[in-house]
Amino acid sequence: MYTLCRDCFHLSDDDSDACPRCGRHRVIRNKHITTLAIAHLDCDAFFAAIEKRDDPSLKDRPVIVGGGKRGVVSTCCYIARLYGVRSAMPMFKALKACPDAVVIKPNGEKYRLTAHQMREKMQALTPMIQPVSVDEAYLDLSGTGTLHKAPPAVSLARLAAEIERDIGITVSIGLSTNKFLAKTASELDKPRGFAVIGADEAEALLAPRPIGFIHGVGPKLAQKLTRDGYDTIEDLQRTELKQLIGRYGETGMWLKNRAHGIDNRPVRNDEERKSVSSETTFNDDMSDPA
Repeated sequence: MYTLCRDCFHLSDDDSDACPRCGRHRVIRNKHITTLAIAHLDCDAFFAAIEKRDDPSLKDRPVIVGGGKRGVVSTCCYIARLYGVRSAMPMFKALKACPDAVVIKPNGEKYRLTAHQMREKMQALTPMIQPVSVDEAYLDLSGTGTLHKAPPAVSLARLAAEIERDIGITVSIGLSTNKFLAKTASELDKPRGFAVIGADEAEALLAPRPIGFIHGVGPKLAQKLTRDGYDTIEDLQRTELKQLIGRYGETGMWLKNRAHGIDNRPVRNDEERKSVSSETTFNDDMSDPA
């Protein structure tokens, strides 16, 4: 077993509850921590975190970043989430759930600048970065241990600390053997988290989770699977591949792989944008076509 301290970055070969160097308890314990190299980095409430960073008076207040009364929530802070506010929720519903929230209009230029600053810090670790959105990305740190004189886990812990110190926001990191498990890990410990999943730990960790826990299974597919008798990921693990393919086609193969923690997609840094869209939401209903 290995223990990594997220405060002083000391890596030791024990399973103590506190760092043997600095005595702090913000540690990660996992037997695979020195060998894993695929990471998912996700900013914590990105837009709202930037607004709170720039206006300290908002620190302990619920903050919603979004449009006007007819708009939707782009991001909300974790305090607002305690009231049931969620991203993509209609603004009127969000304000009904949290009437004391501070609503801030999105500032795209400021968010893009912060994202660029983060990207520069990631590029100092590895060129293999696959952005997913403005506030999250996959990183492949395979082979970087010699360059940075530390395993990828240590480099990632340092990266999270640098982002918090230099940019003023926090991130959550997942580290594993593939993109699916790295994404899954990053969602296990938020905000300001760091979670690790080894390949031999994946099936047991996934088994009791609901079907919708699989990243990529939306509400409609989850409902269909539930109707068909699949309530947990373990139900998929126990089902023969042939049966899943017969019922769901290629999606059945995909479900079977994910249920066992299998994902062969590489981290790619050469993907291009497939589409661009733009929309405007009006405060009042309009019937004029122009």
